[in-house]
Amino acid sequence: MAGAFIAVEGVDGSGKSGVVRALVAGLQARGLDVLGTREPGGTPQGEALRGLLLAGADEAWEPRAELLLMTAARVQHIARVVLPAVAAGRIVVSDRYAGSTLAYQGAGRGMDAGLIRDLHAAMVDDVWPDLTLVLDIDPAVGLARSRKRLADGGIDEGRFESLALPFHQRIRASFLAQAVAAPERHAVIDASGTPEAVRAAALAAVEAALKI
Repeated sequence: MAGAFIAVEGVDGSGKSGVVRALVAGLQARGLDVLGTREPGGTPQGEALRGLLLAGADEAWEPRAELLLMTAARVQHIARVVLPAVAAGRIVVSDRYAGSTLAYQGAGRGMDAGLIRDLHAAMVDDVWPDLTLVLDIDPAVGLARSRKRLADGGIDEGRFESLALPFHQRIRASFLAQAVAAPERHAVIDASGTPEAVRAAALAAVEAALKI
C-alpha cells in the first residue's frame, strides 16, 4: 500500500505514547512497514530542541521563541524523517504534530492561530497528516497522570505540566475544535477508558481510515 502519515494528539497524560507504540505493533503485525516517531524530536536536532523546550521553568522561553523552536524541530522532522518514509511506502505514526502547536502555542499561550498556520505553510510546506487521532480526556485527570509519570521516572520534561489547569483546558478545547473543523482527517478517541480499550479504539480508527 501507499505510505501514510498519522499523528496522535491530546492533552498531557492522555496516553499518546502508549497508543503510538500499540499502533506501530498492531500495524506491523499486519505486515505493514511502520515507523514510530515524536515531536518535538524525531531527528538529532529535534531531540536537542526537545530537551530545551520541555525541561526547566515555564518562563525559560518567550512564546514567540517557543513557536519558532517547535517549528524548527518540525522542519527537520518532516524533511528528514516523515516525507522520505511516506515516499518509501511506510506508515509514519507521530506522537504529536502541528495540531499540538495550534493547541499549546495557539490556544494555550494565546498566539494567533492564523500566524501559526501561515508559519506552518511557509516553513513546513503545509504538510498535514492523513489522519490525526485526538485522545480526549478530562485535562485534570491527564495532568495528574502525566505529573506522576514524570516524577516516578525522574524525567525532566515537565515544563508544560507545571502550568495551571485552565491552560490545559484551553488545549483540550482546541484539539476538539480542530477535529470539528476537519472531520475528514480527524478521529476523536475517548481516552478515559482502560489503556487496552483506548489502544484498540485507536487501532480500529486507523484501520478504517487506511482501509486495511
